[in-house]
Amino acid sequence: MLELTGVSVDIAGIRVLRGVSLAVPPGGRVALIGRNGAGKTTTLRALMGLLPVREGQVTIDGREATAVPAHHRARLGIGYAPEERRLFGSFSVQENMLLPAQVLRLPAAETARRLEAVFTLLPELRDLAPRRAAGLSGGQGKMVALGRALMVGTRAVLLDEPFQGLAPALALRYAEALARLRQALPDVAILITESNPELLRPLVQATYVIERGEMAPV
Repeated sequence: MLELTGVSVDIAGIRVLRGVSLAVPPGGRVALIGRNGAGKTTTLRALMGLLPVREGQVTIDGREATAVPAHHRARLGIGYAPEERRLFGSFSVQENMLLPAQVLRLPAAETARRLEAVFTLLPELRDLAPRRAAGLSGGQGKMVALGRALMVGTRAVLLDEPFQGLAPALALRYAEALARLRQALPDVAILITESNPELLRPLVQATYVIERGEMAPV
């Protein structure tokens, strides 16, 4: 269970989130919908510990985690694919995917097992594995970011605007990958942000709406 309760966040002295509350149950597929600038990315960053929470509480698997740093949240099994991907251009696709497992010092056998599981779920990444990340298209980069998040996201995966900027054909392939993820890893919770609710309707079980940093009626 991932949960935000009454969370407020300031950026550069400006209140960006105001009393945001949402919950993602184990194995749940949840959408956070809102216009650009509504606070979706800030919500995910607060969940990941990348932004300090000024008010409220973050709970992970029943544990109060508001002050737990981001790298420790990854150790709790939470993967994060940011909208801008944040891949290392000089690294190969496989090196980018292996990086979080190496940072967490996972055993070699477990790292290999997880990598093979990701390749099975996202087979196009196997073909891309030796390529430099700098040469990827936007859609390919989004897929690599998803694979990297899955390397550590054994309990939950946070996907920030995964369809943003994708051509319709690539958006369909990404949606198909998420559908395979739902079938292959039914216990992994997924929280997806998006501006267009229609894109996520077939993929999620629950939807939250955020407007100007506050939760709004669905």
